[in-house]
Amino acid sequence: MLEVVALGALTTFLTAVGDGAGGEIARRVALSAGALTRRTLGRPAPLPAGAEGVSELARELHARMSEDPGQAEEWATLLRSAAGEQEHAPLTRGGLPPAPRNFTDRHAVVRRLKREATRSAAGRPRCAQLSGPPGVGTTAVALHLGAVLHSRYPDGQFYVDLRDTAGAYGPEPGAVLLRLLGEMGVERDRMPATEAGRQQLYQRLLVGRRALVVIDHASSVAQVRGLVPAAPEVFLLVVVSGRPFTLDALPVEVGPLSDRHGVKMLRKLVGRERVARARRQLPELLARCAGNAYALRTVATHLLNEEAVPRGGAAAGDPVHSAVRSACEVLGPRTARLLRLTALGGWPSVDAALAGAAAGMEAEEAGPLLAEAAEALLLEALPDGRYRFRPEVRRHLADTAAAEHGVAACSAAVAGVLDALRDRVLEAAHAALPQSWRTRELPRAGEGRLPDEAAGVAVLAAEVANVVRAVSVAEEYRHHTTALLLARALWPLQLKAGYWDEALPALRLAARCADRHQPDSAMAGALHFQLAHCLGELGRAEEAEREARAAVACERAAGHLRGEASSVELLGLLAMQSWDYPSAYEHFVATEALYRGITSGQEGGGDLPRAFALVGRHQGRALRGMGRLGEARPLLEAAVAFFAEQGEAYNQARALTDLAEALHEADEDAAALEKIAEAERLLDPAAVPHLEYLAGLRLRCEAVG
Repeated sequence: MLEVVALGALTTFLTAVGDGAGGEIARRVALSAGALTRRTLGRPAPLPAGAEGVSELARELHARMSEDPGQAEEWATLLRSAAGEQEHAPLTRGGLPPAPRNFTDRHAVVRRLKREATRSAAGRPRCAQLSGPPGVGTTAVALHLGAVLHSRYPDGQFYVDLRDTAGAYGPEPGAVLLRLLGEMGVERDRMPATEAGRQQLYQRLLVGRRALVVIDHASSVAQVRGLVPAAPEVFLLVVVSGRPFTLDALPVEVGPLSDRHGVKMLRKLVGRERVARARRQLPELLARCAGNAYALRTVATHLLNEEAVPRGGAAAGDPVHSAVRSACEVLGPRTARLLRLTALGGWPSVDAALAGAAAGMEAEEAGPLLAEAAEALLLEALPDGRYRFRPEVRRHLADTAAAEHGVAACSAAVAGVLDALRDRVLEAAHAALPQSWRTRELPRAGEGRLPDEAAGVAVLAAEVANVVRAVSVAEEYRHHTTALLLARALWPLQLKAGYWDEALPALRLAARCADRHQPDSAMAGALHFQLAHCLGELGRAEEAEREARAAVACERAAGHLRGEASSVELLGLLAMQSWDYPSAYEHFVATEALYRGITSGQEGGGDLPRAFALVGRHQGRALRGMGRLGEARPLLEAAVAFFAEQGEAYNQARALTDLAEALHEADEDAAALEKIAEAERLLDPAAVPHLEYLAGLRLRCEAVG
């Protein structure tokens, strides 16, 4: 079987293990690889951190396999059984939003982009950077190009808009890759944890493909540098938010429309007759719009409704600002006030309840005003009754809020949204994890209006960008406790939905805030714990360990035994991810000792039986990694028995899988197959990754037999 385990295949497998797809199944593959590495080498070996270390380990393993056909067969079977974890979904067709029907002119711009898209590759990546002032129509150009060249890209057109993300600088490069790979059909539980792993997967998926990738509202070169395609028939189009940046790409600037094309665009939007009736106003309107496509569209809304177009400011003013002032004048003072106060926080999106909280009105009153503003193009309507501002529109509304409504009203508006958002996500966190002490100890908000755990997770997912923004805003406005509670509420989203990239900025900021304002507290410990968990899932081992140790120190200083035990347990899990099984086992033993220090009357006393079952399972897994299978087996059997008694089918299946692997490594494959069959019966059919893993484990047991 040695020919099956080629050195290159082994290196690729170990690299993928190091990159680590998110989720439990990827960790199981890593644990199996670590245990098999120890058996092959006859000694413990840490998981290499870099490409050089991976290559060296692969060479050493390959050399040992050449001397032991049995080990070669075991590795071959592991690689085959884990193939499903290494193979990712093929490119889906994807799709761009519809191109605007009123697209006008831009012949020279489109011609340059088409030339870049269709030129001979000649070893040069096809890549262009599209830029222009706010509202000029850069996004419209990208969408029009996609429609024109649709047939050229049979493998799909993939679009990621970074505008709805929180923060002045947008998402990190790894988060951009997460969203793009998601558009390409890669599920979260098969997503590489590290930015490097995601970048490699992105390039692999594009090999031999003909595809268009559009990244809209990019704000830094770091976000897109790793997306420049190596595949010759893939075209990357980056639409820059603001000034262009240095990128190895064709720079293409979108300028203002000429007056002739401005009139042509208005005719497309409202018809020749309405434009003709406004001919006396046209020179002033065109001067005010200055060729800006967004400003022209706002004028069109007035003409279409046969409203008098308000007289704007001087033609030399910013055309977007002039358009916003005119639209607010038409909409009236109540709507304008709502928009200005809502714009203050820089929220990625709002609904009627959040906007109403900013303006001190009920959601039922705010809803129609938001819909009216969307018709006037001051907001963009999103699914599920949500809205978002264009960045330049929001900036202008926020800049004028204090002068129009006073500083006190502005501060109250921000505080109102923060309070409403805090109450919403705290209620969702309780609904999403009703049995977890990490949510039970938070102040309860709402009246149990969310029906189940899935509804709680859905609310948190819908608000995660707002929460990230709110943590920053709350700290800026000195609402420190609110900032910490908002970040704490993200725990169910980390644990159950894998939103690590999305939560990371908020957790970093909240942990620093807690250290400044609530040092050495259980709150600080909880936030360092969440941050450590997030970093660990993203493959940032050193940072994760540092934050976990900070969590231990805070919880210990606060005298919070349950929090300290949980943080020490996390240190063990992080050590196990790095194949440092002896250290992991020591941490798990220390965790058990801390739990035994909690008496029945103390906080967490009622949760002790389950805590002991979980830490016993972890001890068994660590002992398995060290090859101490005789000691591991009774611990894993005890965990199986506990979860069976509690009726926790999924946790019972997890413990049975651990036990089956330990039995397989002890050469008791008939018993292992029985445990595999039992675990399969317990799992829901929707647990596809776990069932696939069990199928691979069955192959490994049968191959030996």
